[in-house]
Amino acid sequence: MRTNFLLIIGLLINPSIGAHAQQKSTGIFDGQNTIGTATQPMAARYTSTSQAYELSSVGAVQDGANFLWKRIKGDFIVYTRGHFQSKEPGHKIGWMARATLEPGSRQVSAAVNSDEPASLEFRRTDGGSIDQTQTTVNNADIIQLERRGNTYTIRAALFGEPFQVREITEINLGDEIYVGLFVSTSHKNAAAKGVFQDVRITVPVKADAKPGRMDLGSRIELLDIVTGKREVIHTAPNSIQAPNWTTDGKTLIYNGQGMIYTFDLTSRQQKVLNTDNIKNNNNDHVLSFDGKLLGLSSGVSELGGSIIYTVPVTGGTPRQITPKGPSYLHGWSPDGKSLVFCGSRNNEYDVYKVSVDGGPEVRLTDAKGLDDGPEFTPDGNYIYFNSNRTGTMQVWRMKPDGSQQEAVTDGEFHDWFPHISPDGNWIVFLSFLKDEVAAGDHPAYKHVYLRMMPVKGGKPTVIAYLYGGQGSINTPSWSPDSKRIAFVSNTDVSTLSPIEITGN
Repeated sequence: MRTNFLLIIGLLINPSIGAHAQQKSTGIFDGQNTIGTATQPMAARYTSTSQAYELSSVGAVQDGANFLWKRIKGDFIVYTRGHFQSKEPGHKIGWMARATLEPGSRQVSAAVNSDEPASLEFRRTDGGSIDQTQTTVNNADIIQLERRGNTYTIRAALFGEPFQVREITEINLGDEIYVGLFVSTSHKNAAAKGVFQDVRITVPVKADAKPGRMDLGSRIELLDIVTGKREVIHTAPNSIQAPNWTTDGKTLIYNGQGMIYTFDLTSRQQKVLNTDNIKNNNNDHVLSFDGKLLGLSSGVSELGGSIIYTVPVTGGTPRQITPKGPSYLHGWSPDGKSLVFCGSRNNEYDVYKVSVDGGPEVRLTDAKGLDDGPEFTPDGNYIYFNSNRTGTMQVWRMKPDGSQQEAVTDGEFHDWFPHISPDGNWIVFLSFLKDEVAAGDHPAYKHVYLRMMPVKGGKPTVIAYLYGGQGSINTPSWSPDSKRIAFVSNTDVSTLSPIEITGN
């Protein structure tokens, strides 16, 4: 009797909770509902070890779908890499945003159809018809839905390719709405099943946000470059940036709030690395090839800005290398004798080389514009860097003496911070969209790609789609076996959840 009484009270308080509603949380989601009529409602499943969701629908009709939802207030960006486990005509998976859980509710969906291109589907009024605007992407497995005010955007892609974007405006679903994953089928007796990995719920930061603000959240993620699988291993209620991977493969090193931190990949515990009185460290820190020394860049206002230091990887008293700033460290020579950095001298940013013992600086670039992010290849034959000398930020390379400078990417995006894999076979770099940033800017909290290409040349492919930018991958972040990348993605701190981390 008590159970029935509570159910009746729940229906009176929230009539959208029907016979096929499940209010039990699943992963990062608050509840699950079958929208419309279903012959066989099926529970969602979350697997913590793979951080993946499985969702099925059997015979859903009347605007029907199996819907795994979370209540979200205001703007959001929701992302997943999803695919059909059962693919028949009329099956559909994706993201849905709804005003209510009732059939016929105002809604917007980023939908991947089994037999049509991915589309942005929407109903402007309760009980109205569903309209759509289609992309040209068939079999999309990268699905993202974004809300800014009453504007909704789908970003869809085949993994490895850039997004295709479609947008609708003046869709009023209310302030706090239901947002989540869905699976549906238009056939009464057919079963549709979707599997969703790399699920991310992001609240974009305000336009005036600064990287040091305490209401900003960060996720450290590990990316398998072969499968594209992403794993959240650590979250922080502040801005942490630029993970380096130690040469033994056991630890990440990153910065936050001026400090340098180590993160044990086995225990998943963070500790402060002792850098004595050098406590204004930024995201330009690099390990020597032998893994024994860590190079730091730390702000010293009386010396003109960022100054380069070196310190034992176990911590200690840093040794000052450059006498003046701004000097932003990005690379060591493989023999450990030289450092390469981006320095501003006479109001011009160029690439410089300096002995690890300090001394005279050697200017390696002199083109007008910004030259940044220099990094040696493991064989020492080249220095890769990024430059906007052509009007678009591109990846370039040159010989260690500054000769034979040549572009590596073609300027489709603004490309920053090339990092060469330890085996010398691959380059990973950060790509900004041209319509979001200028050629000389690399701000935080933007739609960005991580792209990869062979060192020998070829077409870059997208290996990660994220909300980040400055601080995501400023410094070398390859695992020593060249199989994984560590990077940082961002969100408002309110959306971070321990459930994102394996085992929690």
